[in-house]
Amino acid sequence: MFLRFFENLRSGGVPVSLREFLGFLEGLRAGLATYDVEAFYYLARTIMVKDERNIDKFDRAFAATFEGLGEITMEQVLEAVDIPEEWLRKMAEKHLSPEEMAEIESLGGFEKLMETLKERLKEQEGRHQGGNKWIGTAGTSPFGAYGYNPEGVRIGQKESRHQRAVKVWDKREFRNFDDTVELGTRNIKVALKRLRRWAREGANEELDLNGTIRATAEHGYLDVKTRPERHNAVKVLLFLDVGGSMDPYIKVVEELFSAARAEFKHLEYFYFHNCLYEGVWRDNRRRWNAQTPTHEILRTYGPDYKCIFVGDASMSPYEIAYPGGANEHWNAEPGQVWLERARDQWNSNLWINPIPEKHWGYTRSIQMIREIFEDRMVPMTLQGLEQGMRDLTR
Repeated sequence: MFLRFFENLRSGGVPVSLREFLGFLEGLRAGLATYDVEAFYYLARTIMVKDERNIDKFDRAFAATFEGLGEITMEQVLEAVDIPEEWLRKMAEKHLSPEEMAEIESLGGFEKLMETLKERLKEQEGRHQGGNKWIGTAGTSPFGAYGYNPEGVRIGQKESRHQRAVKVWDKREFRNFDDTVELGTRNIKVALKRLRRWAREGANEELDLNGTIRATAEHGYLDVKTRPERHNAVKVLLFLDVGGSMDPYIKVVEELFSAARAEFKHLEYFYFHNCLYEGVWRDNRRRWNAQTPTHEILRTYGPDYKCIFVGDASMSPYEIAYPGGANEHWNAEPGQVWLERARDQWNSNLWINPIPEKHWGYTRSIQMIREIFEDRMVPMTLQGLEQGMRDLTR
């Protein structure tokens, strides 16, 4: 079975090595995941997944290999009734509150729980639906599936309904970090962490472990040393396209903005519509009466900033190439001129496009902006953002 697991991982795109697979088998032999499907899952994932982008692929391979692990037949249960009670106690401490533990004790404790389970397994014949005694489904018996009882042992149920079972036989946690999918805030933070330049700032608030060890060894007594905390010193200038064709991407752009604010201490942001022109703004409610001249932005923020544009780059080519091409006002200079000024001012620049990359070739304006940014345009996927962050650090 485990060899099939290894083959499924490799065929599913998880770059697991034979050394890692042997390490996983060694962990099993050492008893690191005995009688615990969840511990087995995390042991395998910890050893054989080296990059968060592969977690979703690992989950799919795991599910394909061990599908039906929780679908235990009555005959299989009869063969497995010698489940260690100590294991059940540990699972209860892990999953149940003190109140729920007290409810279980009211039944007579785990010894009584397991004894009753064994007796009913022996007495029961066939499938039972409903009720409060026999092992079956949709009842209140402590044993079975799709019912409710605070002392329950789940048997043959695909997912939890009340989150009360002492042992969830087939519990798995699937989290989608696939590098080809669109992002949520958590995924975006993972990608943005690639863009870092550490610097120590502020008062001495962080324990300097190496310094403490060194000073203690030199002085012969405990000499605690502290140092300023490390902060990300990267400066980011973010331009966000709003309105019109960007409306379908409001949620993902909000998530990107939220992640960027959490990740970068030095972040400045401005909004624009379709293409960069002579003015940008910070508050969309005041976009017409509180604009900041783009020339002022170019003078204020130095070339040490990383400049990131976020937009679908989908508009009439006239909005980029001609004076007066903007669809909301008269622009004296083409949008291309302003984009080139921004590119020249901030040599470390990037355009992030929420439209899937496979569709870019159908829109002329996307091709034009890619050319202006010298092909530094990436899709809004984990893989795309990570590539963009690498480009910005060069």
